[in-house]
Formats: sequence, structure tokens, C-alpha cells
Amino acid sequence: MNKNLRLIVNNNNFKNNKLENRHFFERDELKTILDLYAKMVSEGSWKDYGLSISSKQVNFCVFKNATENELYKICKNFKPKNKNLKYLITDTKGKIIKNSFDLNDLIKNTNWKKL
Repeated sequence: MNKNLRLIVNNNNFKNNKLENRHFFERDELKTILDLYAKMVSEGSWKDYGLSISSKQVNFCVFKNATENELYKICKNFKPKNKNLKYLITDTKGKIIKNSFDLNDLIKNTNWKKL
């Protein structure tokens, strides 16, 4: 177990230079994603999730079972090449299924049952 991993929901309160340069999901973004996750769990479609963070993006990974590979990733790019690549939904192979500059639009306009 990695004891150095920290989830920071609101990084605006941190003045430490090491944390100032890192990016994460903001509070409202994480709430939007967790609301979707709760809905999909209650429908029986999703069972587990995980977060992965790199210097380029943060990913919310969705699993059907905890022992399988992720079904999808909801990604936030920190420095997208164009504005429509800020938020992405990717499949298990990393192929972009949908993309948008607005997370709420991306989640609302995705038919999760048909993915």
C-alpha cells in the first residue's frame, strides 16, 4: 500500500510550493463524477472506482468488478492541446470515446448504458 498517496479535493488552501504546482480534480468536478458513480452503482452497472494521477492528467477509473481492468476513465487533462480535450472518456485501451471542454456537458450528454 502506498502511504505517500494523498487525495486533495480542494487544493486552493495549500501554500506549499510542492502542492501548488500539482493539479487534481476540483471539488465540484469530483462531486459531479461521484454523483454519476452513485447513480451507476445503484443501477448495478459499476462496482468500484480508482483514481490515478500523473503530471499530465488525473483519471477517475470505473470498474465493473474490482478484479477486472477498468471499463472507462473519466480524465482531466492539465494542458490539453485544444480546449475540447480538457475532459475525456476513454476505454480500456485508452481510445477516446467522448471529449469536451466542460465536464458537466460531457457527463450529461453521454449515454452510459450504451457505452
